[in-house]
Amino acid sequence: MPRGPVPTCLSIAGSDSGGGAGIQADLKAFARCGVHGTCAITALTAQNTVAVEMVTPVPPAMIVAQVKAVVEDIGVDAAKVGMLGDEPTIDAVVDALGLLDEAPVVVDPVMVSASGAVLLDPNAKAALIERVLPLAAVATPNLLEARELAGLGDGATTAELARAVRSLGPDAVIVTGGHAEDGADVLFDGSRTLRVQGPRFDPGASHGSGCTHSSAVAACLARGSDLADAARRAREVAAEAVQSGLREVGAGAGPVDVIGLRRLRA
Repeated sequence: MPRGPVPTCLSIAGSDSGGGAGIQADLKAFARCGVHGTCAITALTAQNTVAVEMVTPVPPAMIVAQVKAVVEDIGVDAAKVGMLGDEPTIDAVVDALGLLDEAPVVVDPVMVSASGAVLLDPNAKAALIERVLPLAAVATPNLLEARELAGLGDGATTAELARAVRSLGPDAVIVTGGHAEDGADVLFDGSRTLRVQGPRFDPGASHGSGCTHSSAVAACLARGSDLADAARRAREVAAEAVQSGLREVGAGAGPVDVIGLRRLRA
């Protein structure tokens, strides 16, 4: 359960200047799920709906300092880890996570952006697997990320991928179904496999959907939900955000609309 009257959730991730993914998506998802969002920025990106044009890592000491400042004053009921970028950033984030006490950590293993930009140095993949995944209460890779982490071929089922990724250290894994034929998310917690079904929508405005899903999982855990309920609620929130996505924003895949801007404008 939350440690204070208002649940708090920390995002450790990159900043998206286009406002569709990363820290910006995480904070919107936290608000949508009823928690106060805080953040520690790992990288600055010059990004829009079409491309990631430049990435600048935040100095490792600053990453730790951001987390320390939040922990010492506001507190953290759950955390979400997103874009890490390179090995020095991973080292800093691992150190920072050591400040969180017992707060559950949701790891979204971001490797490639929706526009195809590489967001994790290939040389840092081993550090992500060996140092970050074992700290996760739950990891939330999409199908492509799960294949990359597990090292299994295209023939592996989503359930097999979830089991393989869990063997790398996280307590549980949710392989999200946006790239799967049936669209189902698959949760494996070491003892059971749960399929989380939900509607699928036109992906024309899906930028930030993965960030939104993982942040919603973290927010639900911050509020005291069990993992199965968090997975179901996150699926609903992410699906609604894609359904009402802002297709008219930008020339590429528009951002998801987790706040409900269309409704608020009505």
